[in-house]
Amino acid sequence: MAVKRGNAKTKSSGKKHVVKISSKGEKLGKKEEFILTGINGFDSLFEKGFGIPSGDAVLVEGGPGSGKTIFCLATLNGLCKKGKKCLYMSFEEPEERLIEHMKRFNWNVDEYTKKGLLRVTRFDALDVSRSVEALLAEAKKELLIEADPVLFPEDFKPDFVVIDSLTSIASAFSGQESRFRIYMEQLFRYLEKNKITNFLIREVSTPTHVGSTFKEEGEAVSFLSDGIIVIYNVSYSDGNRGGAIEVLKMRGVPFKKKMVDFKIVNGKGVEINPDKVLKRDGGKIILT
Repeated sequence: MAVKRGNAKTKSSGKKHVVKISSKGEKLGKKEEFILTGINGFDSLFEKGFGIPSGDAVLVEGGPGSGKTIFCLATLNGLCKKGKKCLYMSFEEPEERLIEHMKRFNWNVDEYTKKGLLRVTRFDALDVSRSVEALLAEAKKELLIEADPVLFPEDFKPDFVVIDSLTSIASAFSGQESRFRIYMEQLFRYLEKNKITNFLIREVSTPTHVGSTFKEEGEAVSFLSDGIIVIYNVSYSDGNRGGAIEVLKMRGVPFKKKMVDFKIVNGKGVEINPDKVLKRDGGKIILT
């Protein structure tokens, strides 16, 4: 669901200039549309009237098996329900497996595809690397490259894109960090220019913001992105395991800063309980 900012009024009082902002994010001179994922527990992590700003690039990061792919597929399901056109660009899993994931949760994949709302396509990360080399050879000067990144389908203009994953793309640029950054800058520029909201999946062994010294290849994308959503594997001292999710960063948008319960339920999909905040319960917890 998209939420738009309406008009707000300004008033002057002496030397003071006040801009009134309503609970729905109305601000003078600017209209901004927000994207809601359709995942109720997640959308309620934003203050009323807000969501993910349309056109923003958002990292979805976490460890292996944390649920990044399913969370993104659940978002596509929620957006397709509302008539949004969605593209899932996979650099890892084949299309058939991803579609099977969605059908397992009873999502109407065939209907979305038939209506032209959903496309799931697999790409080769090495093709991305070769495309950058071709651009560099043509432009000769890296900083002057002005070309749209290849691989985007010419016959499908999405409102929302999932790229799975940046980790795979970075691996194709092994030992060529500068070229990876060039491609990412071009990709972010393309998505922004075309106002395409996007999730970029990145696998990290340990969340860097909770004290890890692990250096992730291509970590510069954290600074290029507008938001970061983190999904955790949680290990408790009693041996039980669980999951948690939080919005770590979302530029210009008020959100609730807390880690909340995250589950993947057979036949249903993603369940997020925004009222169940991660607690130690008298013991130690480990986030991975």
